[in-house]
Amino acid sequence: MAFFDSEAKTYDSWYDTKLGEFVDEIERKCAFNLFLPFEGKRILDIGCGTGNYSIRLAKLGYEVVGIDISDEMLDIAKEKAKGKKLDIEFYNMDIYDLKFDDNEFDGAFSMAAFEFVEDTEKALDEIFRVIKSEGQVLIGTINKDSNWGELYLSEDFQKNSVFKYAHFKTMGDFTRIYQNKIVNKRECLFIPPSINVEDISIEKEKALSHNERGGFICVLWKK
Repeated sequence: MAFFDSEAKTYDSWYDTKLGEFVDEIERKCAFNLFLPFEGKRILDIGCGTGNYSIRLAKLGYEVVGIDISDEMLDIAKEKAKGKKLDIEFYNMDIYDLKFDDNEFDGAFSMAAFEFVEDTEKALDEIFRVIKSEGQVLIGTINKDSNWGELYLSEDFQKNSVFKYAHFKTMGDFTRIYQNKIVNKRECLFIPPSINVEDISIEKEKALSHNERGGFICVLWKK
């Protein structure tokens, strides 16, 4: 998709800022605290973008296949993986039409991609198709019902950013699907996007967790 291609070259620059680095750390810990070790190692990283989580999963010892709909993002992901001497497969592929066999993967992982998935249930159906029995599916995404959701839905972001194409979701939008297969769920990123740089800290994140909605949600299913 052209609108993702145009973001590719500057996508990782967000993580070089103090806020971006902190957000990345909080979201990563939330996801990996849920995505438990399990038998088998073949993992599908859905909406892998520039490969940040594909690389993290590969470093943990998983055999990783990353998919995305942006060739520009995938080119960067391939270069990053090559530079780190990691053997990761990357493909341009639509989440609604995964070119894999039934029960091919031991698990699926998707971070900051479902914001751009319109039909959540259809996408999850396809993901569950390619996951083996007892396999885990972890999805992390921006929480529509939060300060961060409000920011991305603001007039400025809707006019001037890639988020004009987003379909933001709440925790309830996920937990109504495959309800009997949900293992765990969690919110994180309680600090607001407007926070002063000097106030960014784990202590602040923990303090705000008592009365704020998390800006990022993670849900774990087991097939």
